[in-house]
Amino acid sequence: MGVDPRQILAGFLTVTMFVMLANMIKRDHFDSVKTPAAANIRLDENSGVEQSLVKFPGGVTTGPWQDDEWQELKPCWTKPDLGNAEKSTGFVTFSLTNGPEYHVSQIADAVVVARYLGATLVIPDIRGSKRGDKRDFEEIYDVEKFIKSLEGVVRVTKDHPSGLSAQNMAVVRVPNRVTEEHVEEYIAPIYRTKGNVRLATYFPSMNMKETGKSKADSVACTAMFGTLELQPEVREVVDSMVERLRTLSRKSDGHFVAVDLRVDILEKKGCLGGDATKICYGPDEISSFLQKIGFDKDATVYLTQTVWHGSLDSLKESFPKTYIKENIMPADKKPKFLESESSEFAKVVDFYICSESDVFVPAISGLFYANVAGKRIATGKNQILVPATISEASASATDFISSYITKKNHLAYSCFC
Repeated sequence: MGVDPRQILAGFLTVTMFVMLANMIKRDHFDSVKTPAAANIRLDENSGVEQSLVKFPGGVTTGPWQDDEWQELKPCWTKPDLGNAEKSTGFVTFSLTNGPEYHVSQIADAVVVARYLGATLVIPDIRGSKRGDKRDFEEIYDVEKFIKSLEGVVRVTKDHPSGLSAQNMAVVRVPNRVTEEHVEEYIAPIYRTKGNVRLATYFPSMNMKETGKSKADSVACTAMFGTLELQPEVREVVDSMVERLRTLSRKSDGHFVAVDLRVDILEKKGCLGGDATKICYGPDEISSFLQKIGFDKDATVYLTQTVWHGSLDSLKESFPKTYIKENIMPADKKPKFLESESSEFAKVVDFYICSESDVFVPAISGLFYANVAGKRIATGKNQILVPATISEASASATDFISSYITKKNHLAYSCFC
């Protein structure tokens, strides 16, 4: 019996995905710094930024909520157009994998490659970590807005071309933040030979520090920050949960903290890196950090953990208004968003709530932190506090603002000014 080439292709993509996940777990993705054992252990090296605390009626400060003193940035790139760009008859296909923090980068790389090749970009499907977990792009994202946002940038088609098969489709590994030089040297020759390519993005680095401008910047900026919007039902769920959190935060004037803390990731990752730097923080450490920088027991805390875990009890004792998705999601949406075998909807909810909270605290290093930071920078939400082990009784929250903000070294600053 012959082997179906499509099975070979699917197997390759599955192996690639799990290799990426393994690398994510092994690497220290924070902007870390070695410190003496007696000093505060930090996940992120920051220079303090002077900011005042929000004052509420009666002169009472209910937590280290910072005034919105940062100037909101505006796009500083010019949307490119096809103009006299080379056009070809081939296609670029790819899948979105591993969650929304990866989707942003995978979209940007695919658009850069397709534009350079003059190829037509095929709307991707979305694949989860489990075998057979596959869904259409429009189940999560607004496909019409996606296509419209790329008008004049690259040609896009919703329909998978019927003539594409493993025989005329080459699978190409693409480094995240791919450059035109890389496309010309490694991808273009394969494309010219095969006529079509399927991309599998890999991530040499899990941070989003700016590494220097390239000709593809305007294309990458458009793709990364101007294309992905949630489809109406998903957007409605996120909005209702954010509104619920603000309603529960009456004593802090509607402000809430979102903490990316997932017990399963912490158990796999191990929080001490090979060079003795901290790469993640557990519930007890996050509780201590929040208290020492000034959050009181009335602060509302949202956790990205999906199912309540016993290790979170101590955090809830310190902050009784600690919630996970199942506490605040509309009951009629839980079967689809929480109780299905796929975790894609839950990941999307977490990503967007963390992007829209008043304060974001990344307890885990990696691309989730990096791309949430990018969305927050783009919308002027700069209150990202990177945790640390604080040896003193208290500390200023401004000492822990992410270096993505204080040093302005995030890729987003090359797109917004």
